Amino acid sequence: MKRSYYIYNNGSLRRKDNTLTFTDENDDKRDLPIEQINDIYVMSEMTFNTSLINLLSQYGIPVHFFNYYSFYTGSFYPREHLVSGNLLVSQVEHYTDHEKRMELAKAFIEGASYNIYRNLRYYNGRGKDVQSYMDAIEDLRKQIPKAQSIQELMGYEGNIRKTYYSAWPVIIDQEIEFEKRVKNPPDNMVNTLISFVNTLIYTKVLGEIYQTQLNPTVSYLHEPGDRRFSLSLDLAEIFKPILGDRLIFSLLNRKQITEKSFTKGLNYLHLSQNASKTIVAELDAKMQTTIKHKDLNKTVSYQYLMRLECYKLVKHFWVRKYMNLLKYGGRRGLLCM
Repeated sequence: MKRSYYIYNNGSLRRKDNTLTFTDENDDKRDLPIEQINDIYVMSEMTFNTSLINLLSQYGIPVHFFNYYSFYTGSFYPREHLVSGNLLVSQVEHYTDHEKRMELAKAFIEGASYNIYRNLRYYNGRGKDVQSYMDAIEDLRKQIPKAQSIQELMGYEGNIRKTYYSAWPVIIDQEIEFEKRVKNPPDNMVNTLISFVNTLIYTKVLGEIYQTQLNPTVSYLHEPGDRRFSLSLDLAEIFKPILGDRLIFSLLNRKQITEKSFTKGLNYLHLSQNASKTIVAELDAKMQTTIKHKDLNKTVSYQYLMRLECYKLVKHFWVRKYMNLLKYGGRRGLLCM
């Protein structure tokens, strides 16, 4: 089974015949079998050569880059091997047609907000009194179908998340300073965790998009722009609550991550290497966790669930109809416990 490889040591990555060889600063070498690599995360200083890039492109292996502070800096996206001009035209039509774009954008927010609600319901049933936050979010979700513009829709989404984040001190069994979401740069422990974990989910979704004919730069909830794969941002909204947030709650409540897991910069905190390794290991384990898919009547992993969401978008663009969008991630929510 293919898996993600995370490289934390400085060094060089080179092609060796039809495989990869990593050499660290002490000249210790390790071969990485190309057939077993799903994607590569470079969390350090790394040098490459063009023959390596050619091999990665040949095998369709994305590479994601993070700096010393665990901030995402970008991705190498291999040459697309699954392309469809007709599908691209349909994707663009759904962006330029306001009604079609709003339908998709609302569905992404419906899916994300339902999974937010499910998170609160899960913890409310386990002794955390968050009923008032659930009620408030339920009322806010009723406003989503009324939105007439992307800006209005994002306003509802922002209010839902603001209410949701207000419940986090009740859910988390540590003393935390978390009043609002701050991104650039994250200013406390929780914001740093959210930024790092959400970025990981974004890259996981991007990897699944690559395995389809979808163009990752044409999006609907997030505005398409230069130098970003905005469709990945759209799809990641669905998975952030049930993968990212639940992971953060678990890490903090089990004391796997504490204040000692961070070092303080001038205006921000950044994760220690050990904390980063813990997070990626736990997320990868979660990605391989299986759940029962009602429509397919079989168990699927969360990683494959991301692929299925991509396929549903492809189907929608082909038939001009997105029936029951994100069925297990939309109004009914993902089958996540």
